[in-house]
Amino acid sequence: MGRLTTIWRLGIKELFSLKADPVLVALILYTFTFAVYTVATGATFEVKNASVAVVDEDRSSLSFRLRDALLKPFFEEPVLINAEDVDRTMNAGRFVFVVEIPPNFEQDALAGRHPSVQLNIDATAMSQAGNGASYIQSIIYEEARKALPGTDNPTPIDLVVRAKFNPNLQSAWFTAVMQVINNVTMLAVILTGAALIREREHGTIEHLLVMPVTPFEIMLAKIWANGLVIVVAASLSLLIVVERLLGVPVAGSLGLFVGSSIVYLFSVTALGILISTVSTSMAQFGLLVMPILIVMNLLSGSTTPMESMPEWLQTVMQFTPSPHFVSLSQAILYRGADLSIIWPQLAALTAIGSVFFLIASIRFRKALLAAQ
Repeated sequence: MGRLTTIWRLGIKELFSLKADPVLVALILYTFTFAVYTVATGATFEVKNASVAVVDEDRSSLSFRLRDALLKPFFEEPVLINAEDVDRTMNAGRFVFVVEIPPNFEQDALAGRHPSVQLNIDATAMSQAGNGASYIQSIIYEEARKALPGTDNPTPIDLVVRAKFNPNLQSAWFTAVMQVINNVTMLAVILTGAALIREREHGTIEHLLVMPVTPFEIMLAKIWANGLVIVVAASLSLLIVVERLLGVPVAGSLGLFVGSSIVYLFSVTALGILISTVSTSMAQFGLLVMPILIVMNLLSGSTTPMESMPEWLQTVMQFTPSPHFVSLSQAILYRGADLSIIWPQLAALTAIGSVFFLIASIRFRKALLAAQ
């Protein structure tokens, strides 16, 4: 009980130290409010207001129908251009898509000669290029089928698509939650590492060394105090910013997500302390943290699926905590999974966290002995 009391009081001291640091407080508020909202509403993967031009060399009712079917908000108002202007306008970046309708298009279609429509795409706008091409292909096929029902060949299979968990395929539903997950990782490493370096820069580490406390107690106090701040901030962000402001439904149990976050924070906060033990200043700590956080977030599965990565890289990332946390968070918050589904990820987080904590505690003890 005496050791628990010491850890509790040291943790309270950490909370007061954090409160007295306006920069870190502002970072926490910004990260779980404005940063989540702007990323969810600003970075979209679906096609929206894509610039499109049409080269209409047929000037028939069918070609007019195809042009008029390119509607807002997916596309801007189609612009009629000449065939010789296609390369020049696309090189200048004026249009993402250029649809070229050949002469005698409607006549050939009615005669069953299967005319082709050329679609030029500026693939530097990669996300819009891929999705927009599918949109335009579907639009052209559907409008041609309606206008020329007699030329439509019946297909043997009728494909019916039903999207689960995100029926309207809105990218904001994905990016909002994943932004909260990535921010949990970022702040867990930064806050715990900054807490140790702040002690060193302010000279209070010497005060701790003359007190009857052990490195283990100091480390646990920093972990639970900073972890508590992050869990509370992430939960409020999900409830207020994600659910209320953005209208993104959270399918699963918030309590299960909080419990899983505590297990995850055990490992990443230990990582923050480990990095701080090899840093001599806050600037050096920041330079070391940036590449580590970038790699952890980009290769965790929160930006691109793990399956799209090379197999050797997937294997390597399984020894880091972020992919397991992203996987179980997606299962809980998107699909409403319970403990019987996510327990393998929790077990992996516990094992990885124990290793990280052991290594960090050894390094932290050596750093304190060196300071003496």
